[in-house]
Parts: sequence; C-alpha cells; structure tokens
Amino acid sequence: MKEKSFEIIKQAENKLTKQFERVAHIAFVNQEKVLKAFQEVKIGEEHFYSVSGYGHDDLGREAIDNIFAKVFHAEKAIVRNHFVSGTHTLACVLFGNLRYGEELVSIAGAPYDTMEEVIGKRGNIRASLIGHGVKYKEIPLKDGMDVDLEAIDDYITKDSKVALIQRSRGYSLRKPLTVEMIAEIVKRVKAKNPDCICFVDNCYGEFVEELEPTDVGADILAGSLIKNPGGGIVETGGYIAGKEEFVDMAAMRLTAPGIGSKGGAMLNQSRLILQGIFMAPAIVAEAVKGALLAAEVLEMIGFKTSPLVDEKRTDIIQTIEFGSPEPLIEFCKTLQSYSPVDSYLTPIPDEVPGYDDKLIMAGGSFIEGSTIELSADGPLRAPYVAYMQGGLNYSHVKLAIGGFLDSYLK
Repeated sequence: MKEKSFEIIKQAENKLTKQFERVAHIAFVNQEKVLKAFQEVKIGEEHFYSVSGYGHDDLGREAIDNIFAKVFHAEKAIVRNHFVSGTHTLACVLFGNLRYGEELVSIAGAPYDTMEEVIGKRGNIRASLIGHGVKYKEIPLKDGMDVDLEAIDDYITKDSKVALIQRSRGYSLRKPLTVEMIAEIVKRVKAKNPDCICFVDNCYGEFVEELEPTDVGADILAGSLIKNPGGGIVETGGYIAGKEEFVDMAAMRLTAPGIGSKGGAMLNQSRLILQGIFMAPAIVAEAVKGALLAAEVLEMIGFKTSPLVDEKRTDIIQTIEFGSPEPLIEFCKTLQSYSPVDSYLTPIPDEVPGYDDKLIMAGGSFIEGSTIELSADGPLRAPYVAYMQGGLNYSHVKLAIGGFLDSYLK
C-alpha cells in the first residue's frame, strides 16, 4: 500500500473509534446469545455425525434446527444444506404459505431482482406465484428511498395473506430496514389485518443488530448460510425460522407433505453449520467494520456512500455511488485482484440469470457466491453503484480499500 493511501486509511480509522466500539458490543451480545443456545441444546460430538439415505433420526439436523430457533427466538426453524440459495428459502416460504386467490404485498417497493421471477413480474410466469393464481401488489417507496408507512393502511386489506418485508436494499438505493423500522411495519400490518403473515427476507442482516425481526413481531424470516449465519465456512444451504405453522408449510415445500422437516440427510455438513453459526457474530462484526472503513474512506475521496458512518446499520452491505461505469469497473477489478482466490482474473460486465442488466461481480471467495466473504458487484446502469459486502477479517478489507486508493489516486 502506498504511503498516501495508508495515511488516508489511518485518518479514517481514527474517526471510526466509537463506531468500532459499538460493533464490538453488538458482537458480544450476539455471541452470548449463540453460546447460550448451544448450551441449552447440549451440543456434543454426536451431533457432528451424519446419516445417509432418507436422513431419519439425524441428531445433528434436529440440534441445528433447535439452535437456530433459539437464536432467533422462534417457535421452530428448518436449516438445510438442501436450500440452494437465499432466493430458494424465500420461495419455499411464499409457495408454502400462499394459495390460489390469496394476496402477497411487498412492503418496501420492488423486491430483489431474483425475486421478480419467483413472484412472476418477469420470466417463466407459469412457474411463478402469479402463475399459480397468487395476487401481487407492491407499495411504492416514498421519494424512492423510504418505506411509506402511511400507505400500508391502504394496501393491506382483509385479503392480504403475506406481507413481504425485505430487510436489505437489494440492487436499489433505498434505505435498508432496521429492526426498529420492521417492528413499526409489523405493527401497522397487524393493525389492518391480524392474520396477515409478516415475512422478513433477512439476508445480509443477521447479527448486525442486537435484535432480529422475530424479536419484534415478525411471523417468519429466512436467509442464506453462505451469507452472515454461515460464518464464512458453511458450504451451502439456508434457513427458515418463525412460527411453527408457517415454518412447517415452508418445509413441506422444500421436501413434500408428510416429510416436512423430518427428512433429508445432512451429508456431513452438520459440524460446519454448527461451527459456522457459532463463529457468525464475530465474522459479521469484521464485515461491518470493513464496511464502515469503506464508507469513510470513499467519502473522503469524493464518492457518495450509504449508509454513512454515523447512520445505524442493519446489514453488511455498503453502497458506493460512482456516477459512471469506469470507476465502478475499476473498483471491482481491484477487489478481485485483492482476493485470496482467483486474484489473477479480471471481472468484466456480463449477463447473469435472474437479472435484467449486465452485472460486474468481484469475489474471489473460498465458497462460490459467498457474500460474507469480501465481494462487490453492481448492475451496469446509472448511477453506477457498487454493492460491497462481507470480509472474513477486517485487515483483508483494509488491504483491498488501500489497493483501490493506490489505483484511483495515482
């Protein structure tokens, strides 16, 4: 790292002392929560072993479900390596709990790009929720940035079956939803229709705050194990946690009626999943510290970032608005070159299934697609925003940001 870049980073770190202390406190609270769950479930070496075939009587699988249920203060959880992505977990919840003629309402504007095909806004309509007769509507954002709380009263009716609440921003510039905001959304939805299921897409948000959406009234939530709760070591999978009746319906969508959460061989993944969630609070804290550093440094050299360093954080995503394609591409190229895996490759914008625009993606990760490992990506559309997330350790993020400074300031 060049001397000028080092000095900029040093100045940024000096400004971030209080923020780093806050991150450490949140990590401590969440680590205590996870440790308590392990103690209550009485995890032992026998839970690391796997079974084959149907997966009957898999002690590890049952223990993992109980751990996640306790961590998220939920009635039940299903945690499986059989979920192929976060989108898969969300689809299981929605298809499991919605029927022909029932209504899905997206609370925070348009959902993440990959969810558009699940819902049926584009793609194979016959395979989608709309293709199965589910009605859909979404509440436009206020000024393109904030959830319109007042509009919830108009959109939620007696016919609304599920309210989809996406915690993170996706490929948009809207503000991510804090747990406090989710609590207010749930309160308003339930006031209009107490039977409406409040479902939170929790991807990127686990362990960033002291509380989770199920602590403040959400009925069910879901996420990916190659994001926050996998601690950077879980190879694949996802989780769903919440009220038992809704989790059971989602589980039967993953497997089949009559099987639900009672089957499925874990294929020697139980130890990794247990170790992953135990490590997760500390790993998430490292990623949040890296995001804070990126926000401060890139603001210092003239780019617009969100969240700002003094804003409350509820996910691990840091956006950097570059304004033109060239610095966006350069940023992603630099992060790729500072990756431990595939550092010799050069990312280029290309089409990706599930997305309308070309994407550029940087992420030399040990686990393909892992976004708790340092990565950055963004659609090639104005205002040319990079979405940076992850970082298994703060020093790695620091080196990568320093590398971009070396390149950009030369």
